[in-house]
Formats: sequence, C-alpha cells, structure tokens
Amino acid sequence: MVGGGQLARMTHQAAIALGQSLRVLAADPEDGAATVAAGVHIGQPTDLEALHRFAKGCDVVTFDHELVPGDHIRALTAAGENVHPSADALHYAQDKRAMRERLSELGGPVPRWRPVATVEEVVEFAAGLPGGWPVVLKAVRGGYDGRGVWVVDGPEAAAAVVGAGAGAELLVEERLPLRRELAVQLARSPFGQVAVYPVVETVQVDGVCTEVLAPAPDLPADRATEIQELAVMIADSLDVVGLLAVELFDTDTGSVVNELAMRPHNSGHWTIEGSRTSQFEQHLRAVLDYPLGACDRTAPAVVMANVLATSEALEPGLDERLHHLFAAEPEVKVHLYGKQPRPGRKIGHVTALGDDPAEVRARAGRAARLLREGTL
Repeated sequence: MVGGGQLARMTHQAAIALGQSLRVLAADPEDGAATVAAGVHIGQPTDLEALHRFAKGCDVVTFDHELVPGDHIRALTAAGENVHPSADALHYAQDKRAMRERLSELGGPVPRWRPVATVEEVVEFAAGLPGGWPVVLKAVRGGYDGRGVWVVDGPEAAAAVVGAGAGAELLVEERLPLRRELAVQLARSPFGQVAVYPVVETVQVDGVCTEVLAPAPDLPADRATEIQELAVMIADSLDVVGLLAVELFDTDTGSVVNELAMRPHNSGHWTIEGSRTSQFEQHLRAVLDYPLGACDRTAPAVVMANVLATSEALEPGLDERLHHLFAAEPEVKVHLYGKQPRPGRKIGHVTALGDDPAEVRARAGRAARLLREGTL
C-alpha cells in the first residue's frame, strides 16, 4: 500500500487475518502504519524510482491516498506490476474536473459547475444561477478536510481565491441548499463482483467529518437503493477495482455527487465493528480478487465519531483519558492512529453500536469528547 497513514495502519490489521503481509511505502518512519507494519519502505509517492523499488515482489500494489501521479502508476503497470485501482480509474478521484465531466457524460447527478481561471468567469457563472451568490470555488486537484474549498459571496472574495491560487486550476459550482451529506461505499473485484455497503450520513463541521451514522437516518429505502445503484454504475463505468466511496449532497430534489475516493475512506470506519466485513478487509479482498464479503450491519444502529486533537499538551494525557473512557463507556470501541496530536488533526475514532440510534450517537459523542477534551 502506497501511503503510511491511518488507512494503511488499519488495512495492515485486516491483512493479518487474511494471512497477508502488508508492505507500506511511508513518507516518514513515524507515519501511523510505519510504526506497526513489518515491511516498511521510506519514500515519496511522487518518486518513480522509489515506487519501482517498493513494488518489486509485491502481489498487488494499492493506495491509501490519491497522491501518486498517473504516469507513475502507468509506468508500474508497464513494468509488469499488478496495480489496483488503475491510473485510468484513479484519475477520476484525483481530478475533480475530469470526474464531473465523466459523470455528466454518464448521466450522473452533479452540481452546476464550470472550470474558471479569472474572476470574471466566476462572476459570469454566479450571474447565471437562479440564486446567484454565494458560489463554491474548488481546487481541481488536491484538497481534503475542507482544504482547497472556498465559499465566496461576491467578486472581491472570489478575487482573493483566484489571486492566491497562483495559477492553480480551479472550478466553480453552485452552492446547493443541503439537507445533509451522505456517502456510500462499495468494493469491486477484477472479476467484476460488487458488494455494496448501506448508505450513511456524514456529519461535517468546518469541512471535516466528525460523525458517520449508519444507516443514514430516515432515508427511504427506495432512495437508498437508488444511491447504491448509482455507485455501482460509477464503479462499473470507471472500471474501479478496490473500494469506491461516493460522497453526496442530499437536497430537496435528490442526491448530487460531490466527491469520489478509490481507497478505504473515513465514511467507512464504522464497518470495522459495524459490518460483517470491514472496508479494509473488503479492499484487500477486491484488489487480490478474492470473493467479496458480506456488507450486512452487525447492529441496527452504528455511529463512528472522529477524535480530533484540540491541543498538543492536553492534560490529562491520552493514555489516562483512554483509561477513563474504558471505565465510563466499556462497550465503545476505540481506534487510535499513533499520530502526534495537533489542533484539528484526526488522531483516532470511536465506534458505538446498539438498537436506539439516538442513544448510540450520544455514546459515541461522549466517548470522542472524553478522548478529545478529557471530560464527558
């Protein structure tokens, strides 16, 4: 797995149960997966020679991020390496413009949008919308957890983003009246088998996911099926192998695709305890072309809450906070990523399961708050 963060760390745990050894290409020896996996190579995902050395002898190469250039992936494939997802598929997770163009060709629901390079083009786009300003500017490549996304309410604000971009490719899209955000994941094997997880609700604060509610509350069954079928259509059309996460905006007129990811994803962490097959095991099954596992929930309600650090020197320390959490919420499952805390950084997540969605959400929230702040 190219990338040594928490996604690779949790994939390593799933690999052990399958009798596999996960080799990791980490940028730093202190990366979360690098501190636990046995086969660690240190190198940058943009270094082609490092990628070739890393891939030599692997059964399959996959990714925990979208930072490997497509030409490098093609070079690995040309050298005979088995790489999933392919460069052609991953392109649509790396490039927001390409993704929107392709989904539009497929008839998939996307916001109204256009590529822009000048303030005048942003102003022209806003003038053509029924609601006008505000609009959303996005970096075509890169950006996550709210980075690379700007909500602008007029020409002056747009000029600040376009000018600060220093030539970075941008697109503008309408700001939709959201009811909430949804996500759905599936796995697809080289053979073409597909396994789809339930649709979940993702709760965002300042562009960062804080909670995932599985299944999405009060989502009609026919809407959930429609979203799952949309994800299958995207995966088949793009020839995805491995996991695909489809993030959506839920509006009064239907669901609109926001982002794609072709790897394990934050919206699927709940599956470790909450599904018969975790997203990490499922990704490995898919890229290794094993038959895929069942996606049924293990409880009627599952809630995952991210633990975001508030301070690098919070007292009591994390280990003592963990001690108090286990005493207060013994049924909550905890996953810590081995990352140094800094304000706003995801250092772990907690998962609660049960019958009552409101009670389960409250337990997950209390647990995350105790780990984050030291208090219930």
